[in-house]
Amino acid sequence: MTGIDPARLAEAAGRVAAFRAAMATVLVGRAELADRLLTALVCRGHVLIEGVPGLAKTLAVKTLAAAVRADFRRVQFTPDLLPADIAGTEVYQPASGAFSVRKGPVFTKILFADEINRAPSKVQSALLEAMAERRVTIGGETFPLPEPFFVLATQNPIEQEGTYPLPEAQVDRFLLCLVLGYPGADEEKEIVRRACLAEAPAAPAALSRDDVLELAALAGTVRLDERLLDYIVALTRATRDPAAAGRPELGGRIAYGASPRAAIALAATARATALLDGRGYVTPGDIKAMAPDVLRHRILCTYEALAEGLTPEAAAAMLLETVPIP
Repeated sequence: MTGIDPARLAEAAGRVAAFRAAMATVLVGRAELADRLLTALVCRGHVLIEGVPGLAKTLAVKTLAAAVRADFRRVQFTPDLLPADIAGTEVYQPASGAFSVRKGPVFTKILFADEINRAPSKVQSALLEAMAERRVTIGGETFPLPEPFFVLATQNPIEQEGTYPLPEAQVDRFLLCLVLGYPGADEEKEIVRRACLAEAPAAPAALSRDDVLELAALAGTVRLDERLLDYIVALTRATRDPAAAGRPELGGRIAYGASPRAAIALAATARATALLDGRGYVTPGDIKAMAPDVLRHRILCTYEALAEGLTPEAAAAMLLETVPIP
């Protein structure tokens, strides 16, 4: 038994199919990216994307905003950006002799923080309260953010000059960290073909605000077996003590493992993945599918391990092979 009314499950499957079709209207070969973005929306989380320029990161978030009928704002992070440029500030009005609040671009449903690591840490931290608490304080007054509120930030991995690495505390605020690769030959040909069209394809609206919130509520009712919950906890704890998990060669090579927030994220995204696949229950495959994107930014390898070529992704893959599947 799924625990979810089959009619509601079928209705959710129809909405997910409409969303996927809308995203595919514009994006070529990015079906997994579209699913991950919807997963984060359903889980009320945020996404960090790493990829070289030209891989349709900006196009993806614009298409997402169109597909879910959501307000969208883009902020280009630069070294001279100030926290007030993100959150807003108080502005003096000479006519009235009083201060008024001018809200910043964070007051939107979808915020695209482009090249977030190009701004100093004080600007990056301006997003912390918004991402975690879904509210912003300006001049002693607190303002709630709209629902759903979704931050999609990007990092350029090929340039280190003039960049400021994200603090570990803020990186952990992102539900998922996605790494985009180059498209295949056929996909790239289709991308070029569409770019030569007189009118670029546009994504139709597929989901409303209420649809997204209903999917989020439904994902919370997806059945997660106790044994799978134990598996999630064991996998997360293995990143902190890999030797005890059966990977002694990783002992001393992982400086910091994933926090309990990773286990929470893994459980939530596994439930959302099951819902997107039309199921009312989680399988071990859902957990294994989401583990790389949940763990890659939460595992910190030592400098020695990085010099030897061990990446957080490789460490997570090794642990996924070792931790027993229930």
